[in-house]
Amino acid sequence: MQEAGMAEGCSVPIMDRVWVREAVQKINADFNRSADTHLIKVELPAFPDQTLYLKDESIHPSGSLKHRLARSLYLYGLCNGHIGPETVIVECSSGSTAVSEAYFARLLGLRFIAVMPKGTAPSKIEKITFYGGEPHEVEPGDIYAEAERLACETGGHFMDQFTYAERVTDWRGNNSIADSLFAQLALEDHAIPDWVVMSAGTGGTSATIGRYIRYRCDLAAKTQLCVADPENSVFYDHYRTGDPSLKIKTKSRIEGIGRPRVEASFQPRVIDRMMQVPDSASIATIHWLEKVLGRKCGGSTGTNVWAALHLMREMRDAGKAGSVATLICDGGERYLDTCYNPDWIAREGLDLAPHAAWLVKTAGT
Repeated sequence: MQEAGMAEGCSVPIMDRVWVREAVQKINADFNRSADTHLIKVELPAFPDQTLYLKDESIHPSGSLKHRLARSLYLYGLCNGHIGPETVIVECSSGSTAVSEAYFARLLGLRFIAVMPKGTAPSKIEKITFYGGEPHEVEPGDIYAEAERLACETGGHFMDQFTYAERVTDWRGNNSIADSLFAQLALEDHAIPDWVVMSAGTGGTSATIGRYIRYRCDLAAKTQLCVADPENSVFYDHYRTGDPSLKIKTKSRIEGIGRPRVEASFQPRVIDRMMQVPDSASIATIHWLEKVLGRKCGGSTGTNVWAALHLMREMRDAGKAGSVATLICDGGERYLDTCYNPDWIAREGLDLAPHAAWLVKTAGT
């Protein structure tokens, strides 16, 4: 009888099953060593009956919300036979996903190449190289084709976060971000929030949260999902028009969120509402939030919180008590050259002053 060296429909040799098992064990052990992320209650003077909650995803070992996605992408690749001991991992990323995937590549002893648009924050590139990753900068419109080319050239695996983000996570539970968030809210005065706010990069997290809300019948009766989109992104217009062919040539200033094309992982049917947030408002919000929390947060957190405060104002104006939850996606230390740099803000032509005044007036801080 002739024996084959490959399992049918699988790209990893059968002899590598031992390595795959050990790799999965390493990732699970890393998860077991990590505590859940904190849920911060933010009490604002102007909102006595409405509470803001921030789930702090910046405390993951690789420093951002994308740690969850990278873990899931690796487990998906390993368990589907796409990743073996010699596989080169290739990804398209503007920074945080690449940092997190580089972290797991180092954990497993794999080579990792991050294809990113030119102009990505230097501090993020430094983090990628810290974990042994190889940054590969190209023009924004070329990242997909270049990632596919590199994966083919090296015989590697293109992770393709923008396609697989919405399917690699068990949205029904298993300590997904949605499961964790609502469990942490369970003992609060407003345990079932009126809104959860999320910005979209791949769309995977908003898909997980939106599906989980519908899966939990007790939540579905009250909680709604609002997705906040920055400038230079097609997601808002896609949600409004339903046109999947929308494309633009510019990239988002708010790194990690907003896309120039409609990504496969973006699931508009699980979203109840979208807001388009000016970039100047996002950045003004993180400067305001630094005074409230005593710490710096990344630009996408500003997008989230700006939208959350607008929803809280609507609730207050309607005389409705309740809560709104959103995320701290990553820390602001990665954006000292951009969002926290007055020269960069001036070069981008962003006027923060009107939004800063609105924040103080609206939140009472």
